[in-house]
Amino acid sequence: MKIILYYTTIFYLFALAACTSSNSGDNSAQEADGGKKPKVAIAGIAIESSTFSPALSYEDAFRKSVGEEMYKNYPFLKEDGPHLKRAEWYPAMYASAIPGGAVPRETYESLVTQILEKLKQNLPYDGLYLDIHGAMSVVGLDDPEGDFIERVREVVGMETLISTSMDLHGNVTLRLAKNSDLITCFRMAPHEDRYETKERAVNNLLTRLENGTGRPAYKAWIPVPILLPGEQTSTRVEPAKSLYAKVDPATKQEGVIDASIWIGYAWADEPRNHAVVMTYGDDKEAVVSAAEELAESFWAVRDEFDFVAPTATLEEALDKAIASDKVPFMISDSGDNPTAGGAGDVTWTITEILKRPEFKKADGPSLIYASIPGPDFVAKAEEIGVGGEIDATAGADVDNRFAPPVRLKGTIEAIEHGDRSAETVVVVKVGSAHVIVTKKRKPYHYIKDFTDVGLNPKETDIVVVKIGYLVPELYDMRADWIMALTPGGVDQYLERLEYKRIKRPMYPFAKDMETPDLSAKLIPLSNES
Repeated sequence: MKIILYYTTIFYLFALAACTSSNSGDNSAQEADGGKKPKVAIAGIAIESSTFSPALSYEDAFRKSVGEEMYKNYPFLKEDGPHLKRAEWYPAMYASAIPGGAVPRETYESLVTQILEKLKQNLPYDGLYLDIHGAMSVVGLDDPEGDFIERVREVVGMETLISTSMDLHGNVTLRLAKNSDLITCFRMAPHEDRYETKERAVNNLLTRLENGTGRPAYKAWIPVPILLPGEQTSTRVEPAKSLYAKVDPATKQEGVIDASIWIGYAWADEPRNHAVVMTYGDDKEAVVSAAEELAESFWAVRDEFDFVAPTATLEEALDKAIASDKVPFMISDSGDNPTAGGAGDVTWTITEILKRPEFKKADGPSLIYASIPGPDFVAKAEEIGVGGEIDATAGADVDNRFAPPVRLKGTIEAIEHGDRSAETVVVVKVGSAHVIVTKKRKPYHYIKDFTDVGLNPKETDIVVVKIGYLVPELYDMRADWIMALTPGGVDQYLERLEYKRIKRPMYPFAKDMETPDLSAKLIPLSNES
């Protein structure tokens, strides 16, 4: 009888184990990995928006990814990567848009509501990765990112650990700093470390969850009264190059987890728009000293910041480009840069170019202008077809403060459909200039953007792009480069803009201001009142 009972018990235990194994999903893998995996959500909204532009960024300007399709935004979360297996992931929704004008309040409310509803579906969470830009302006609402994270907190609760990643041109208010347990930003401009930064935010979150240390004990926040455009603070050149080189060593100090310097966003007239330094970790003295050293280093070099490229008026830039034998000669049409928040349809520059006698004949200096949006122009070009002649206007539908729609009379050389941003792209040859007209505004950052419509920028005399500092492919392609200080919603000459709400005194508007208080302010933890 004892033998029968013994074997019956053994059989029961094996059956129970088999049943548990077949119904546990990832739990068996979790146990094999050393314990239960943390439950982590992902959400975010990202846009950079100028309050000096008349443009508005409605909901159709945002690309939304929901659920598992969000993984494509994060190459470090691919299936064979190390991080995907470290947690149970619950991607909610991420909405991002090309920089532009302010976001209408109804659009903001719609996006936030959608994200919050998706977050509610899988509560509770151990952690949340919040992916934001930090320079979203919303009509009638100061500090949208601070509002957003507070509303996220109301849903996920105060015990959920939140790790936030940002653009270094974002703004960090006390609300955002308090509700973020871990926060970091890019360390390069141009942002070649975009994915490295996002991965750092995720790794910091997972590490604190895995080792049970949770939220860091100390967060130091220092506002620095400096407001400069990204084109004067590029990490390609000094002093930003050396300043940002100090960030990583600061994180290597015992008791410091991460450190960041935010340049801030220059083209919004809001009290939060200024530079910020933040550090966090578990050693109070180390966290405070690291933040103060970075802030003092930043302030010490404030007079050394200068444009990343030679600057000139458009007329001067064109004179130099025409006289140059360097190909391609790049000109940045910086005042209406759509990747900084410009409307992207200011026609002043292309109008001035087409007035020049050098470009009126087909055998003049070859020039590419990229680009101007004109949906009606594109529709007419589609009716006429490639090879046909067109005489129509484009641009200035949104921002006509500096010039009216530009008349383009020439030959249609290309019509391409299916562009992710522009939808349809038309190339029209006007004299010796190839003007790119798009159905929807589109930044031109890659050589492929040009070659897709039959253009070869590498062998074109002059390439004019609506941009500030050149992104890597264009920077590597240039034979020479000038940044034209053109008008628009992201005018590089900040003194020409009418700031009314920023905190003052502010450098460079008050160049002789006294040294500010750069002592660290310890921010309450997210679960503290």
